[in-house]
Amino acid sequence: MRNLFSGFGRRNRAAAAGMESHRSLSPTIYRYILKEALFTFSACFLFFFVIFVFNQLILMAQDILTKRVPAGQVALLLLFALPGIISLSAPFACLVGMLIAIGRLTSDNEILIMLASGLSFRNIFLPAVTVGVLVTLVSFFANDVLLPAGQVEYRRLYRRILLSTPALELAANSVKRFRDTIIVTGDVTDNAINNILILDRTGDGERRVIMAGNAELKDPGGNGLSLQMDRAFIHSSKELIREDYDYASAGSLFYWVSQEDIAQGIQSVSPREMSSVDVLREIRRQEAELAFRLNDRQHQVSLMGLALEESLRNGPDAGTWSQRSGLLATFQREVEILDNMHQDRSLSRYRLEFNQKFSLPFGAFSFVFLAFALGLMLKKTGQSKGFVIGLGISAVYWALYLGGQTMGQSLGTSPFWSMWLPNFLFLGVGGVMAVLRMSR
Repeated sequence: MRNLFSGFGRRNRAAAAGMESHRSLSPTIYRYILKEALFTFSACFLFFFVIFVFNQLILMAQDILTKRVPAGQVALLLLFALPGIISLSAPFACLVGMLIAIGRLTSDNEILIMLASGLSFRNIFLPAVTVGVLVTLVSFFANDVLLPAGQVEYRRLYRRILLSTPALELAANSVKRFRDTIIVTGDVTDNAINNILILDRTGDGERRVIMAGNAELKDPGGNGLSLQMDRAFIHSSKELIREDYDYASAGSLFYWVSQEDIAQGIQSVSPREMSSVDVLREIRRQEAELAFRLNDRQHQVSLMGLALEESLRNGPDAGTWSQRSGLLATFQREVEILDNMHQDRSLSRYRLEFNQKFSLPFGAFSFVFLAFALGLMLKKTGQSKGFVIGLGISAVYWALYLGGQTMGQSLGTSPFWSMWLPNFLFLGVGGVMAVLRMSR
């Protein structure tokens, strides 16, 4: 009898499972949830878009608006910055929008009704994944195609503004590099600069250091950058013979940077202004150059090591015995240079940018799993709670993202893990939570 009821129960469960499998995909429910998710995504995208636009305006106000740049050129700069704002807004809007959408369906008991009618969680999950994939593709297009084009135009317009208003380059507490000149500034108020340091090279090839407690920007008539420095100190030395140097002091000193020097200092193309294909091509080129330099340096280290070994083997009777200390110091210096060459900062910067072009758009997809799992837990006031939780998660992700970027640039950590660790973390947590929630 027990076997009979057991078999009957198994047949009923199998029939129920077959019915659920038959109704697991409902086009009507799919379109309904998809429209809901796209609507909340659009609203949240507008919210983040406005925030990032205001943030861009604040940054421009510090560097551009205070220098009396025409409003039309400021508007164009903002227009060229929009692709970057879009690529940043889309992933966070996907997270918050999905949380609000799933949270509303949960708090209104619509998901409970779907499950009670025989539908599975796939009816809810597949529209969410669809939105995540669409947002990821749009964000990648904006990040890889529109952003480089916008950055090129932004830099081109900024160059024209800079040539007409050179004072833009001298921001407070900044380091600016021109052709053969590096200018380090302290506090800047209007045209007055407190504490300025200039490192340059003279026409005779001498290295020169100029320091002044105060400086004032003068109008050179559109012919470059002119500075009047008070209580200046000048130190110049030969390139090869550092012991041969001169120094002088002056109560007032005029320093001028030509337009050509300013233009050359801003003409270089950064990896942010390239597509992922161009960045990858540049990475391959720099890797080949680095391998060649490392091989040449390794050969020099080997020769130094052989010379040091020969000196030690020959003993005190050899003429090179007295040079062993110098050979050892040279060998250690060459080894240190070889170790530092492996940490090519330019190559690391390109690798970081390459991973960044993919990791940021992929954040939208990684957010879907977490938003889906959390949205199912919002029993009451799902929309407001989803919005607040989404903002908190966005802040955590942004902090991890900026932290990884800083560590990759300053500490030389792996560019891949620096950019992808936040995505893997949120994807893993969200995936586990989603599986556990659907298995109940």
